[in-house]
Amino acid sequence: MKYPTENNNFLSEHIGLMNNSYRKLLGAELIQENKAHETLEKSLFYAPFVIVSHNTAEDPVFNYANLAALELFGFSWDEFIRLPSRLSAEPVHQLERDKLLAEVNRKGYIDDYQGIRLTKTNQRFLIKNAVVWNLLDSDGRYAGQAARFEQWQFL
Repeated sequence: MKYPTENNNFLSEHIGLMNNSYRKLLGAELIQENKAHETLEKSLFYAPFVIVSHNTAEDPVFNYANLAALELFGFSWDEFIRLPSRLSAEPVHQLERDKLLAEVNRKGYIDDYQGIRLTKTNQRFLIKNAVVWNLLDSDGRYAGQAARFEQWQFL
């Protein structure tokens, strides 16, 4: 996947997948359209909160991060979209993360996740009140998972 820009409409197809899944499962929009950025896709990329997603691989790999996520985790776009999502957590916290993702698979989403993650330089931070949801294509098939959060604290 290429870096989100005007040239690829900030990955509008993937944003549509995330937004439509969020709306279907939570009954809300990911963000109110920001007139300063004009489009949902651009607004989400420049949003003040973190939004990430990963694919359906056996060892899921991140396939989207907005600018806030790239800055928080400290990765370039090319590095982030090659990162297995499990590596965003320390090994000691990966079992907890696996349980979270299994619960999201069963329920469709959770809206009160809290957990510790790592930056590229292994700095730990606590995510608070994150929403994690399944991505569902237009036929209702599982297409990955995404997370949105605006509260974090470095440890």
